[in-house]
Amino acid sequence: MTMPSEGASPDQPTATPAPAAECPGELRGTAALITGGGSGLGLACARALLAEGAHVTLMGRRTAVLRQARHELQAADRHGAGVTTHSGDVTNESHLASAVRAAASPRGRLDIVVCAAGSGAGGGPIAAIDLDEWNRCLGTNLTGAMLTMKHAIPLMGEGGSIVALSSIAGVLTHRYMTAYAVGKAGLEMLVRNVADEVGDAGIRVNAVRPGLVPTALSEPLHSNPGIVDDYLEQMPLGRLGTPEEVAETVLFLAGPRSSWTTGQVFAVDGGHTLRRGPDLRRRTR
Repeated sequence: MTMPSEGASPDQPTATPAPAAECPGELRGTAALITGGGSGLGLACARALLAEGAHVTLMGRRTAVLRQARHELQAADRHGAGVTTHSGDVTNESHLASAVRAAASPRGRLDIVVCAAGSGAGGGPIAAIDLDEWNRCLGTNLTGAMLTMKHAIPLMGEGGSIVALSSIAGVLTHRYMTAYAVGKAGLEMLVRNVADEVGDAGIRVNAVRPGLVPTALSEPLHSNPGIVDDYLEQMPLGRLGTPEEVAETVLFLAGPRSSWTTGQVFAVDGGHTLRRGPDLRRRTR
């Protein structure tokens, strides 16, 4: 998860005007919000949605990172779907509410929400967990997703889709990563409960559960050869994933091809959840 600039507050949204030409993608005419959209898995999801014609709004903490992501996406936006950025912190309810309104404004509604904002936590045994670190991690990974759904759902309607990014840590124990694992497990139950609640409105809520994918957030893991080897031993497919592979599953869940799918969690992990969680003791030595 990116960190906020000192004294940062939500920006006025910055958008690219959409030409009159209609985009040919399956998501043409839709509006999407991606929290944590400036980098990593969130940015990969934004690329995939934009390529199919969705107007994408990226929310993140660091204005410079969002600006760079916007420039990249604008250059790839061949059909004029549009790109907006909005800086803010998903744990700040006023920031989040403002970002949701900005994301809905291009189309007058919100069709797709991707809860990709995430935060790691310092590894260590339960007896050494720092309470502030615990609250920060759960605040971003769980409370931030709840606030996103709380403010987005009233602006969504029939056919709307919410996709949250979980982790194999939500279902497999990750020794010394308790705060992160608990947050992701809670996120998956949040998805199931909200899906049950809003199904009558025609809104779908699902999650994607990635395995180890090299991003800035996972750098403490994928930069350690011993830890990577242990992950690979637990993956029947024997390799790490890519952000694009995760984004393709998010795209499926966001669009009409999954119109009868809700309350589900899709593992994109090379088969890791068939076996055990990683041995992270090397990380703490």
